[in-house]
Amino acid sequence: MEATGPSKKGLTPPVGHALPIPWVRLRSASSGIQLYKRMISDVDPKARAGDIVAVYDKADAPYGAALYNPKSLIALRLLTRGLSGFDTEKFFEERLRRAVEFRREALGLDKTTDAYRLVHDNGDGLPGLVVDRYADHFVLEFYSIGMYREAGRIERLLKAHFPQAKFVRRASEYTQSQEGFKLPAGAPARTRVKENGVLFEVEPSGGYKTGFFCDQRENRLAVAALAKGRRVLDVCSYTGGFGLYAKKLGEASEVTCVELDPAAAALIRKNSNINGQRIEAVCVDAFPYLRQAQANHQRYGLIVLDPYKLIASKEGYAEGRQKYTDLNRLAFSLLEEGGLLLSCSCSGLLSFEEFQQFVRTAAGSAGRRAQIFRKSGAGPDHPFAVDHPEGEYLKALWCRAL
Repeated sequence: MEATGPSKKGLTPPVGHALPIPWVRLRSASSGIQLYKRMISDVDPKARAGDIVAVYDKADAPYGAALYNPKSLIALRLLTRGLSGFDTEKFFEERLRRAVEFRREALGLDKTTDAYRLVHDNGDGLPGLVVDRYADHFVLEFYSIGMYREAGRIERLLKAHFPQAKFVRRASEYTQSQEGFKLPAGAPARTRVKENGVLFEVEPSGGYKTGFFCDQRENRLAVAALAKGRRVLDVCSYTGGFGLYAKKLGEASEVTCVELDPAAAALIRKNSNINGQRIEAVCVDAFPYLRQAQANHQRYGLIVLDPYKLIASKEGYAEGRQKYTDLNRLAFSLLEEGGLLLSCSCSGLLSFEEFQQFVRTAAGSAGRRAQIFRKSGAGPDHPFAVDHPEGEYLKALWCRAL
């Protein structure tokens, strides 16, 4: 039974509570960093949605600091384990500094690109927040009302590291509805970024997610290394990342990008022009396009499949599984002897083992034997916490058709 409000005991603060923030007492807890409504016993009457609260276990021992939202199924998102000396300003300053230093110093990303993920949710200890850098534009994407309420502080602290920063705030309609906040419309923004020598136009205020997929950077570079002299098909191409890498850096003989969204297809053409490359951009649904290519006996030396999230919920698992299998089956049928397939999934609910089984089934249905010669995921600027394995969402299988 879920707690609906503070009990009589809840009117009494936990023993030793002296922090200037509201408190929450737990009924039970888990080893994870997300705590659900059913785990809460008592709540400070002063606590409001989006507050940072001090969390105590049922024996009043300090448990941690968390973002609180009684409207959400995830009522508490842990920021720290333990409460000793917790200070909100110092917390955000330290976490953001660590995130910036990791990208700049440990990873050295500024040497190769001005487009990367600066903050990756729980992976950087800032649950409910993603920050992507696109040159001087920084996109703050919110997944919790708590982080949304801290937007001004976050932007101010980031300015200390990036004085020229311009900020764009984003959140999906679903998140706003579930978390209980409304994001005002922002001004349109557009910029140009460079990634390993390849140029891309990015619209941080529009498009999918934050306007570009930084998570595939290393995979794009690996595709380029395999593309020389090959006929390449980039399916669900979005803004043409894999195709452009294959053509400009990899010297592919021919590249076709398939994308259903007309705006994205137009951006593929623009990106190919600013890079001085000739790429065919086809605005069409991937499934009928691949079926027609199969009927016309087309063959490719390298195919990339990078579809949108085909399994977004447990209820959609069966349908998504069929789509993944069909898409990969069609791709295997179009590969020449010894041809290569990079098959990707960004469905967080899907494990690597399950995804590999889908690809195995697809190869068999296409009458092809397949080798898997590599597995990969998101770039290192997308770290995930060991106690939040769901953060390892991107899965990439590198296959060779025999």
